Amino acid sequence: MTAADGERIAPVTYLFGATEPVVEHVVEPDTSPSATSAAPAPVEPDEPRTDRASSRPSRAERGSFERISNVSMYALARRGMSSREMRDYLLGREFDEADVDDEIARLEGVGLLDDALLAETLVRTLRDRKGLGRSALTAELRRRNLDGVAIEESVGSLDDDELQRATDIAVKRAPQLRSLDSVTAKRRLGAFLMRKGYSGSVVSTAVQRALEPSGPVFR
Repeated sequence: MTAADGERIAPVTYLFGATEPVVEHVVEPDTSPSATSAAPAPVEPDEPRTDRASSRPSRAERGSFERISNVSMYALARRGMSSREMRDYLLGREFDEADVDDEIARLEGVGLLDDALLAETLVRTLRDRKGLGRSALTAELRRRNLDGVAIEESVGSLDDDELQRATDIAVKRAPQLRSLDSVTAKRRLGAFLMRKGYSGSVVSTAVQRALEPSGPVFR
């Protein structure tokens, strides 16, 4: 037996009392090229996935935007509204508060909600059509929940012709009071002008001018 043959023989252990030797099999690692190539490659941790579509609004979000936009545009088609009026209106329709804030910002951004412009329009319309004075105009703008700065600027921009407008209104109203005595006519005409929002001093002068001797004759 050669030395090489001796290396191939596994170690033999003779157990006490045994008639046959017991061979201990030693399993050596397989270092063949095929075994090495079959080993699985290490698994790298997954990289976080970036979904480009995630930046787009979901279908539910688009549906919510379309619904609140349709409601707000329908309201504006009927009449001009202040930002506060629109906010209260949308909240009253049970829209989410965050969605309402976004819609108000959108409408203001495109100029569909403009408290300053609305205040100017209302002042011009109410003065020309109804003959309202400063105090009545201010009260109406406040009732419409317009921004305080917009109210002050729109009313403050009025020219100082309050007395002339009040006088013109009183002169037109005076003929309807012909059947009254002078005291009652003055009282009613004064109350009429006060309701229009004119100050006491303006009312007093306008009534006097409208009911002077050259005006309507009272009994």
